Amino acid sequence: MSVEYYRKRLIDLRADVAREREAKKRDNEHYADLIKGSSSTSTKASYRKSKIDHAASHDRAIDHLKGEIERAREELAREREREKAAKKRR
Repeated sequence: MSVEYYRKRLIDLRADVAREREAKKRDNEHYADLIKGSSSTSTKASYRKSKIDHAASHDRAIDHLKGEIERAREELAREREREKAAKKRR
């Protein structure tokens, strides 16, 4: 792959992380509203559990994307080294 590919990949991954953070924020607000609006104790407990589960899911997705960013950075560095080596051979 090319250096440009990895640069674009990094930009896309960073945008995905931002989108996932916004989705987490929206979900937390949604569940907070549900918790405030419910009158039953068991329903509130259920919403709290769902809120925690969804937040954890978003956290896992963010961590996965951060790992992808690290791998893309490493690949970008390798590709730059390959290009330098190729220029030296010429």
